[in-house]
Amino acid sequence: MGPTVSSQQYGIRRIDLSSAQLASSEMARDINRDIVLEFIRFRQPVSRVDLSRLSGLQPSTISAIVEDLIAEGWVKEGAVVRGGRGRPSTMLSVNEDLVTLALDIRPNQAIVAVVDLTGRFLSHETIATATSPEAAVAKLVKKMQSLRSRYKEKTFEGIGVSVPGRVDPVTSRLLMAPNLKWGGFDIKAALEKSMGLQVEIDNDANACLLSELWFGHLEGVRNAILIAVSEGLGTAILAGGQILSGFNGLAGEFGHIPVDPRGPLCGCGQRGCWEMFASSRAALRAHRKFSRNSQVKDIQGLLRLVQDRDASALKAIKAQAVAIGRGLRLVTAALSPERILITGEITSCWDVVGPLMRAELESGMLAGSAPQLMPAGDGYLARLSGGAALLMQRHSRYHRSTHVSRANRRERRSRTQS
Repeated sequence: MGPTVSSQQYGIRRIDLSSAQLASSEMARDINRDIVLEFIRFRQPVSRVDLSRLSGLQPSTISAIVEDLIAEGWVKEGAVVRGGRGRPSTMLSVNEDLVTLALDIRPNQAIVAVVDLTGRFLSHETIATATSPEAAVAKLVKKMQSLRSRYKEKTFEGIGVSVPGRVDPVTSRLLMAPNLKWGGFDIKAALEKSMGLQVEIDNDANACLLSELWFGHLEGVRNAILIAVSEGLGTAILAGGQILSGFNGLAGEFGHIPVDPRGPLCGCGQRGCWEMFASSRAALRAHRKFSRNSQVKDIQGLLRLVQDRDASALKAIKAQAVAIGRGLRLVTAALSPERILITGEITSCWDVVGPLMRAELESGMLAGSAPQLMPAGDGYLARLSGGAALLMQRHSRYHRSTHVSRANRRERRSRTQS
């Protein structure tokens, strides 16, 4: 079979003997298949010979895995290249006709996109959503059906959904979404029933972090934090190369840790949470305070004024940046990451906000040097890419560990109930 994955490269994990399972030949094959697919995505076009050399797997193992990936529609054969020696090589690449629908749900709007295996956006559209989740999903389904009919030549693998809240890792239902207020509504079931496609759903920060992992922007990084700045403030955790969700899916809710007990009332019911000072809504509140005649309705409007160097807008966005930087002390003290990624619309003016965040981050360190701080790109595109990656991760090492842990939780819950 050949090697799967080295303990030196990915670390040795603690074994939970209460739920441990011996690795089967099928599991080893799945691991190897995931690795091969990753090499194809990042090195395409690539030959079978090159895959064997890059992965360390035997040529016979590579051939068997590639045939499976071709049969499943994830990989296709292309040009035949003749080298100086040996037989001609058939080049492999991912199948650009395999796509996903990505859906990013926000409190007042949603964005629907068609994304291929390489992360390329074929289409994306913004839709105003109703307060009622039933009415909103009906409108979104109509748009997704329209997009699906527009790309009849494509094969749709499923729907990846990012939401501004925490999702139960077992039931895939919203656990907490103070800014969305769709409590109790089963988004996954509603979409699957209407679209007839598999649906994967997760918190927007986790989706953004998965996007960074899936599309190769965190290669070699094993401990990182992603802060998703939007209407609220979401946090995703990469620890030891694994995305952490915690026992009930609520790990990483730093945005709802109070930093000022006299602060504004948060949607979670507490006062002075970090997101009440560091979110896009906080920046808009600050701008209304600094500019009595403010006509700005959303963060995009505020950022346009920042680009024009409007004094009140600059003051508001700088206050937000300082609040984000100060709150990072919570993150560094608790998790000690090597890298912190910031995603969201605020990154469009990184030249203004980046130095302020970095200064606060460095001044708040308990000891040692501060982690690397960098923007992670456009907020809503990152959430959409992450939504697509939620579907595609079934062929990645991150999905497999999540799937196994979910199965273990279900089994434990079943034993407890019986």
